[in-house]
Amino acid sequence: MDLFSAQSAEFIGRHIGPNEHDTKEMLKTIGVSSMDELIGRTVPQAIRMDHNLRIPSGISEAEYLSQLKETSLKNTVCKTYIGQGYYDTHTPSVILRNIFENPGWYTQYTPYQAEISQGRLESLLNYQTMVSDLTGLPISNASLLDEATAAAEAMNMFFHIGNKDVQAADRKKFFIDNDVFPQTKDVVVTRAIPLGIEVVYGDYRTTTFDATYFGALLQYPNDKGSVEDYRGFITAVHAAGAYVAMATDLLALTLLTSPGELGADAAVGSAQRFGVPLGFGGPHAAFFAVKEDFKRQIPGRLIGVSIDASGNRALRMALGTREQHIKREKATSNICTAQALLANMAAMYAVYHGPDGLTNIAKRVAVLAQVLSDALAAGGLKLHSKSFFDTISVTVADSDAVRQRAEARHINFRYHTDNSIGISLDETTTPSDVLDIIHVILDTDEPVAITIDENFALTHIPTALTRTSEFLTHQVFNSHHSESQMMRYIKMLENKDLSLNTSMISLGSCTMKLNAASEMMPLSWPHWSKMHPFAPRYQTEGYLQIVKELSAYLCEITAFDACSLQPNSGAQGEYAGLLAIRGYHESRGDHHRDVMLIPISAHGTNPASAVMAGYKVVVVKALENGYIDVEDLKAKAALHADKLAGIMITYPSTYGVYEETVKEITAIVHAHGGQVYMDGANMNAQVGLTAPGLIGADVCHLNLHKTFAIPHGGGGPGMGPICVKQHLAPFLPSHDVLDTATGNGNRAICAAPYGSASILLISYGYIRMLGSAGVRNSTEYAILNANYMRARLQKEYDILYTGTGGTCAHEFIVDLRPFKKSAEIEAEDVAKRLIDYGFHAPTLSFPVAGTIMIEPTESEDKAELDRFCDAMLGIRAEIRAIEEGTADKQDNVLKNAPHTQFSITADEWAHKYGRQQAAFPLPYVKHNKFWPSVARVNNTYGDRNLVCTCEPTEAYA
Repeated sequence: MDLFSAQSAEFIGRHIGPNEHDTKEMLKTIGVSSMDELIGRTVPQAIRMDHNLRIPSGISEAEYLSQLKETSLKNTVCKTYIGQGYYDTHTPSVILRNIFENPGWYTQYTPYQAEISQGRLESLLNYQTMVSDLTGLPISNASLLDEATAAAEAMNMFFHIGNKDVQAADRKKFFIDNDVFPQTKDVVVTRAIPLGIEVVYGDYRTTTFDATYFGALLQYPNDKGSVEDYRGFITAVHAAGAYVAMATDLLALTLLTSPGELGADAAVGSAQRFGVPLGFGGPHAAFFAVKEDFKRQIPGRLIGVSIDASGNRALRMALGTREQHIKREKATSNICTAQALLANMAAMYAVYHGPDGLTNIAKRVAVLAQVLSDALAAGGLKLHSKSFFDTISVTVADSDAVRQRAEARHINFRYHTDNSIGISLDETTTPSDVLDIIHVILDTDEPVAITIDENFALTHIPTALTRTSEFLTHQVFNSHHSESQMMRYIKMLENKDLSLNTSMISLGSCTMKLNAASEMMPLSWPHWSKMHPFAPRYQTEGYLQIVKELSAYLCEITAFDACSLQPNSGAQGEYAGLLAIRGYHESRGDHHRDVMLIPISAHGTNPASAVMAGYKVVVVKALENGYIDVEDLKAKAALHADKLAGIMITYPSTYGVYEETVKEITAIVHAHGGQVYMDGANMNAQVGLTAPGLIGADVCHLNLHKTFAIPHGGGGPGMGPICVKQHLAPFLPSHDVLDTATGNGNRAICAAPYGSASILLISYGYIRMLGSAGVRNSTEYAILNANYMRARLQKEYDILYTGTGGTCAHEFIVDLRPFKKSAEIEAEDVAKRLIDYGFHAPTLSFPVAGTIMIEPTESEDKAELDRFCDAMLGIRAEIRAIEEGTADKQDNVLKNAPHTQFSITADEWAHKYGRQQAAFPLPYVKHNKFWPSVARVNNTYGDRNLVCTCEPTEAYA
């Protein structure tokens, strides 16, 4: 390879951990002579890909960034006043640099190990407090995906509560006010149809409620910008025994009476305008707040306050048993991914500005909206409403002429079909921008005089709806307003969290791989970050090029024919794929096909998604070796043949094995008229070696936040696009702003046409820089790294499942159950002890209780793999000491793990083992010690004493 060819392939060596020398040593430890031999033993020949992937060769990081800069300039950045739930905003530089662009924040995992997640948990508690305060509702979750899906979740919640104690047929109607955002209506209807919910549109002023309704959705301020007093309507809905959700705006709520004070049961919306870039639709954190009565039904994650083993304040995810993906087919939602990184940004925006700063921003926007309104009214134009916050709707003589003038000056408005125009101002709008708007709409070059008085009275906000209640009174929102204070607060929280810039996070099924800086950098570039998702298509050619090329790459990788990039989480991808199967069957007249087969080992979101999509779940057994029980599958496929819609499988299996029977499984389902859905959670063990289309699947979702390098961000963002065979292509998700209408009744499944579009750039960069050879190498090294660790650990631990060649796929399961009998040690004790060794625990007790599932990914080098293996072997020696009686069964390093710096340095040390053993069990730990900020968290205490907002300041002492 010459110097310049080597440069083009350099990113492969940046992304993949082991070098050539280490690779040879690792293969020797496994007991194979070459990578080809290892792959031959591991991946069944019958499903192997017989050609190289037809995607471009890799390019260097410098070349990629140069090319992507050119592509970005095909996007036109305008002053955009489209609104509709998306607004330009100023991301404070201290938040942009220290959170959004900081791997200490964006490479964290979901905070399942609370002891090493206290920083982001505190930030998410701030987020919940911010939302709760502004909405006037006491319980808020730690974010959902977007405003439209949050509204759909509110409908689902109300539906299941409203029909709990009565005949299901009694309450089937859900009311949506005419002036709810159109994309929200679309997504709500998508969710309603499979559940048999009847959506009724109408004017809240004239609608009569009765006992056939279970709930209603309102927009506040509404789609036209009008601020309406909904008190009477809410009272009437409650009188009929139903519930009300209000989609609302956090910035507006600094000036408007809160939904809780108006009587709403739930409030939903987007926190995007709190410092989170537009990004052509996402990722953005949605909020969801409810009355106290709904705390056990609210979807998503709740952060709660508890105590640790020393009695000190500690945070963790509360009420875990109401997590929807744990409840499987009994779930009322399939929410698994949050938008933690974006929720943290929004929370920090509120911390940085404080209540006065937020109010001042809102007042500036409101004042400019009033000035604009007055000027247009003086120009003879008719306004839709006299009551508004930031958005006015105005009727003009010729909206096409206005559009022509506006776009010539790089200005975007929202255009309705009745010659009315929507204009939404935002934090970035200036007085000179308002003058430009006036000139464009009134079509005048004459000077326009506007007056902005410091004591301007906001007469366009009704007195009855003017906020009088306090918000954000907690000290955290009133302490960090200088950049020094803010920077140190962010750093203090970061230091409490273990992320990929600390050590490997080897979570099976979660694929915590490198999120390369060159993949991440472009997200901050203005030609990507400042694009509105509903901007005219000619202004978004750069994004559309990425969408087209990435879709083609993913189709090639999966051996499928069509792709939708809309689903903005893995669970959303599952749902979209299942709806495609449903649409296909219905197009053939097979409306009765409603049975979905799901193996017992499947992810919990699989059965939850199936139920949401209108299917009846039938569970398929697994054999002792972890394989799907083919005989049980045959029996159930035959039993339900007339009603069989399909099967959901994961490949390699959830047990980390390539099942040789997979083609037989897909053939059985097809023979009985079903479709095969493949969960893409383990796609990192397929790319370049095999593909869902070769295995016999009809549809597959891809977790871009796993296989394709989008960071987990402390629990989100995620992306879950789906790829399908040609016969399912007509049933992919549609959207109002896309030219994809097929006549098959397709609707959107999330608010924006391409979901969280800005982070598609990460996966695009991953594929472009690795190229055809590199993405295959990534799969091979994921398999190599897993088998190397398996080989090192199997002498001391039982490895539960391997394939016929004695190898595992990209992950493997370590059985810890024998130690409960021999030493009274639980899997959780091992997980917490790993923290003392400087590591995040692997996936705990999934898919088998009492085990850990280890997935190192291809990005970790041999030295890091060895450190983790040394830690596990060290822990095995500590367990053996208990088994042999040289260590106490109750007072030992595992039962008391993790050990904090405070406990190690305490004046008194009452344990039967030494401080050195507790804190520095191996020499490498001394060089890079990560200290947990709390001892083991007491989950039970927190659930019994549920606190989900910031407590009084003295609680932090």
